[in-house]
Amino acid sequence: MRVVIAEDDTLLREGLAALLSAEGIEVVAARPDADRLYETIEEFDAGLAIVDVRMPPTYTDEGLRAAMQVRAVRPGFPMLVLSAHVETKYAGELLADGAGAVGYLLKERVGAVEDFLRTMDRVVRGETVLDPEVVTTLMRRGSSRSRSPLTALTARERDVLQLMAQGHRNGDIAAELHVTEAAIHKHIRNIFNKLGLLADDAGHRRVLAVLTYLREQ
Repeated sequence: MRVVIAEDDTLLREGLAALLSAEGIEVVAARPDADRLYETIEEFDAGLAIVDVRMPPTYTDEGLRAAMQVRAVRPGFPMLVLSAHVETKYAGELLADGAGAVGYLLKERVGAVEDFLRTMDRVVRGETVLDPEVVTTLMRRGSSRSRSPLTALTARERDVLQLMAQGHRNGDIAAELHVTEAAIHKHIRNIFNKLGLLADDAGHRRVLAVLTYLREQ
């Protein structure tokens, strides 16, 4: 895997590069800004970009915009975006193209090396991975509204919904909750019926449907 890193924090940028290199992953470029991100990816024939949301010069959303510009030219290019804080609007913008191969994680997850490497691999394989804290925030926001259909979900259905929204496959959800995959299929049908969503087992579209619903609550 050939990786480009765009991160203005020197310690995190160099730490990421060292971590990935130690795992046999080739870091072909590590930049302190998101300028020319697409050109850098093309120049080094990278297969994944790891990008901070907030980058110079304004430290608002330069990294996110650069990531979206890359995917506008190369739909589905694997992109792992890092953020220091839970900012749910960025998750929605990043997922909006419907192409998959995208991850949105809090920077604190980088320290969990095995999980972080697993996330990278999932993104490169075309999956959608969202930070659990982002999903929890969205769920909490929806549940706080008395008329939200989320209140109709059972405790187990809420557990399944959270894992769905993080991009987990049915088999992974079953293993996490120690139930059969058939039981997960049943829970998902119930969830989609209660939320008025189309039952779609295609990973990214399923995550996007759930997030769209949660953001609107």
